[in-house]
Amino acid sequence: MKLSETQQMLLPRLPGVDRMLETAKADPFFRDIPLSVVTRSARTVIESLRADIIDNRAGITEAELSDASVIEKIRESAADAMFLNLFRVINATGVVVHTNLGRSLLADEAVANLQNVAGRYSNLEFDIGTGKRGSRYRAVEDILCEITGAQAAMVVNNNAAAVLLCLDTLARGKEVVVSRGELVEIGGSFRIPDVMARTGAILKEVGTTNRTHMKDYAQAIHEATGLLLKVHTSNYRVEGFTASVPLGELVALGKSQGVTVMEDLGSGTLMDFSRYGMQYEPTVQESVASGADVITFSGDKLLGGPQAGIILGTKAILDAVKQNPLTRALRIDKLTLAALESTLRLYRDPEKAKDAIPTLRMLTLPLTVIRRRADRLYEMLAGIGDLRLNLTQHDASSRAGGGSLPLLDIPTVCVGMQVVGMSTRAVESFLRHHTLPVIGRIEADVFLMDVRTVQEDELALIQTAVATLLLKGIGP
Repeated sequence: MKLSETQQMLLPRLPGVDRMLETAKADPFFRDIPLSVVTRSARTVIESLRADIIDNRAGITEAELSDASVIEKIRESAADAMFLNLFRVINATGVVVHTNLGRSLLADEAVANLQNVAGRYSNLEFDIGTGKRGSRYRAVEDILCEITGAQAAMVVNNNAAAVLLCLDTLARGKEVVVSRGELVEIGGSFRIPDVMARTGAILKEVGTTNRTHMKDYAQAIHEATGLLLKVHTSNYRVEGFTASVPLGELVALGKSQGVTVMEDLGSGTLMDFSRYGMQYEPTVQESVASGADVITFSGDKLLGGPQAGIILGTKAILDAVKQNPLTRALRIDKLTLAALESTLRLYRDPEKAKDAIPTLRMLTLPLTVIRRRADRLYEMLAGIGDLRLNLTQHDASSRAGGGSLPLLDIPTVCVGMQVVGMSTRAVESFLRHHTLPVIGRIEADVFLMDVRTVQEDELALIQTAVATLLLKGIGP
């Protein structure tokens, strides 16, 4: 490709990497930045400028190729490289268990125990009593059995892994009978039929999408049946002309036919939300009491702990699951164990759990408290004293999120914001890119912040972000 005269003039003006590294040595900005990062940033910036010239990008000037201009670009690149990829954000979306924003927040007790175990040695797989090797599952098995009534328990890294492990252990090469209305797909294209295929289990669909009866299960059982599987449709509902078989009745059928019964609760809960004016959601304790042989559910989501897959069941079944070679590949780490144990211990006192576990606290927070918090945020933002800022308050609905309680609209209050001279999309983008990002949503050309998911100590941080927006961010 033939270069133009301008291109031939600009290319020699590009500073070399070595010269920029010498310049960086004298710049206090780079004092605490590793040389490898500075070198990579210098190469990246210079190669990008070279590509701009060769591609004949309009507007590039000699000034952009000066040492001062290039070193400033290298500063920006190095700063980005030093910034952590995983960082805190403020969730003002109103989605409590927000999958993209880290799901459930941990209780203070769980955070403290996690920090204690992370920074020091622990008895992860050491039996203090005998002085010999122990089992990591002991950290949570006793407390799980205590609060749920199960015979035995173990934990893996998420509920998808729990389902995979149980199916592989109990139904490899055998038929698994499932209602067509329960062949769910959750986030990340995790589908029950696909998991079965991966474990070597054979899917046996019964009933229809909206109606499945006891006779459908009974007629499907034969010598090749390995499992009756009931899947709780926690992320959607089929309403209207519907019928399904209660877990207790399915257990009775399984016992009469000598077939194992498993329930995948998905987003399992240890608390009856109907006590707080919310829709009824079957609890883990109820599933255990029904007599199901094995039950799986998530440790985060409605339980409010770290991401984990919890397996409850009979001792014989759990012993078999623990011996499966896949168990080691799916096992839980010490940090998750520490956070999960502390979270579970809070459930010994349900009222304490409701107040101490952030997910439960946010879901059950009274509207009066929400309204007071919205009033406070409104007043704090109005206190900035900028006439370009238009503030409103809106009655709206929060969501449980995480594939949980799909039909539940939780009454809430949002603080709305518009800025004269700036588009709402620009407002949203600026706050999303702020040093501490504020993540909200846009409705009817208004940027909304749902205070249900905003913590009390974050109100002042939102005020700072909005003040910075008004100082620096005015634009289309």
